[in-house]
Amino acid sequence: MMEENVPMDGNAAMGRLRDLFAVDLSNATVTCETCDREGPLAELLFYGGPVGVVLRCPACDAVNLRFLDTGRALNLDVRGLKRVRVGRTGA
Repeated sequence: MMEENVPMDGNAAMGRLRDLFAVDLSNATVTCETCDREGPLAELLFYGGPVGVVLRCPACDAVNLRFLDTGRALNLDVRGLKRVRVGRTGA
């Protein structure tokens, strides 16, 4: 008997993930893990500079997103977000 859902490695998802990471995030909607506030990513509170960025929820001040550029790698931590939704233009 052949198994219908044979798992593959993460490389199989790269095309779909490229669809997400190659979009303008100014239209993204995010949901805070801590307080469930849903709103535009652009309304999160920005702290940081050229190397690192922290975005906090404007309702509860929880850290929603961390971004760090070490020069050798880009690091993205979204543990403070329950969901990120990016609408498609023209759809």
